[in-house]
Amino acid sequence: MKRFNLQSVKTLYYAEMARSLRTVLQSIVSPVISTSLYFVVFGAAIGTRISEVDGVSYGAFIVPGLIMLMLLTQSVSNASFGIFFPRFSGSIYEILSAPMSYVEVVLGYVGAAATKSLILGLIVLATARLFVPYSIEHPLMMLVFLVLTAVTFSMLGFIIGIWADGFEKLQLVPLLVITPLTFLGGTFYSIDMLPPFWQTVTLANPVVYLISGFRWSFYGISDVSPVVSLLVILLFLGSALAVLHWIFKSGYRLKP
Repeated sequence: MKRFNLQSVKTLYYAEMARSLRTVLQSIVSPVISTSLYFVVFGAAIGTRISEVDGVSYGAFIVPGLIMLMLLTQSVSNASFGIFFPRFSGSIYEILSAPMSYVEVVLGYVGAAATKSLILGLIVLATARLFVPYSIEHPLMMLVFLVLTAVTFSMLGFIIGIWADGFEKLQLVPLLVITPLTFLGGTFYSIDMLPPFWQTVTLANPVVYLISGFRWSFYGISDVSPVVSLLVILLFLGSALAVLHWIFKSGYRLKP
């Protein structure tokens, strides 16, 4: 069996992390400021009109949803651009011809994208403390949901970066799919506040389960069972792994 090439994984990982440090304003500062504005607008403006949701102040209630919103969008964007740029510049063939397995390539790119998203998530979590008080009842499960979501959607971003053949397609899924599903997935409200018909419709949105499980780790309240939320994340993870296996086995968009 071929030995696992740890040095190659570290090289790709450090290269991707270094790229973020060169664009720190775009990669870190901009998402944190954007999320902070949500706290100001929704927490201060709307929070004065909605006192509590399920026994939690509205400002604190939206903290998990906003973190998940940032985590989903940044994981997809970081991973998709990370693999798209080598394809666009042609340097992907140097990586494919190097003594690296496909597993090592995915670990390098997805690991870096997930790490950047996790750093942003923790920064936003600390920043939220400046605006509203909140508690974390299940810190271990909070980290589990955070890590699994970052890794899963970084894999999704990696797949999008391989599928896209232009910058327009690169932004298509994050802007037209991920962001709307997150806004409609209970980021700013509990689905119990919706009429019965729309509650049923909303349950078809997979992001509902991610936000609900993450919010449960904070306050012990959820729209769906946290066990179901965890199973949905694992299902996403398994599906992403299956698609990546097919991509590298078939050479889709990687080999001429």
